Amino acid sequence: MNNRYTRRQSLKMLTAGLAVTLLPAMPRLAASKELLQKPFSADKTLPVIGLGTWQTFNVGTDPKLLAARTEVVSAFFEIGGGLIDSSPMYGSSPDTVGHALQQLGIPDTLFSAEKVWSPAGGSAHEQVANLLGRWKLEQFDLVQVHNLTDWREHLAALREMKQEGLIRYIGITTSHGRRHQEFEQILASEDIDFAQLTYNITHREVENRLLPLAREKGIAVIANRPYDGGRLIKGLKRRNESLPEWAEEECGCSTWADFLLKFIVSHPAITCAIPATTQVAHLRENMHAGMGTMPTASTRQKMVNFIESL
Repeated sequence: MNNRYTRRQSLKMLTAGLAVTLLPAMPRLAASKELLQKPFSADKTLPVIGLGTWQTFNVGTDPKLLAARTEVVSAFFEIGGGLIDSSPMYGSSPDTVGHALQQLGIPDTLFSAEKVWSPAGGSAHEQVANLLGRWKLEQFDLVQVHNLTDWREHLAALREMKQEGLIRYIGITTSHGRRHQEFEQILASEDIDFAQLTYNITHREVENRLLPLAREKGIAVIANRPYDGGRLIKGLKRRNESLPEWAEEECGCSTWADFLLKFIVSHPAITCAIPATTQVAHLRENMHAGMGTMPTASTRQKMVNFIESL
């Protein structure tokens, strides 16, 4: 991992192979009960379904809510989850994650993803030190610049911390489809490991330029707002929409969570999606979407056409 050129070149070769083989081959995983893993470096992989904490983990010190979120985290790791994403912008969410890890222990599979932003109080160095204390960790796997705020200054600081061993990977984020032009410029010019952006079946703008560029540069991609802040899946359930008849056979979809998340993580450029939830039952639904049959390129288009027809 010290030789970045080697990591990037190796990942390009991996993703080049995936471009040819990933989507057609996925249906052969129909019997699998394990989470699909995708590469994010030459020799590292991540489960394709992670855990977001925006709004859902901002519970303060309420003991019942902390216990409920700990159950969600416990189920996440029990099923094979890895990446948990949080931010100082999410209120007490980092503390809630830290509480859960303190109760459960820190599993080897944890991939801790945090953010720095402005204003959050203190420099990037101070923010990371504070967040490590809140998570009760000694090192973050990934620290990202939240919504590109002061990204030049923050990226410079994150690179220093990466060299010091406080963090392993660095990245940038955007949400709600904002600032894509600047995001593209950063992807093209900066030496980063991860990019987090909004991608779901009704918000596909990033397919045009950002996702192809990330693949070309060997940058792992985290998809946020997979349910459009909950509106997408809640709207489908509220209207009592039924899955199309072909969904089970062609992409292993038995729930709307399957349908919406499988569409995201079957894109060759997407490494991981981070749905958020407060309920263990919904967590299990989300995780199931990372298993078994995945849609091919032609099925993905059918999925888009179906949603647009509603």
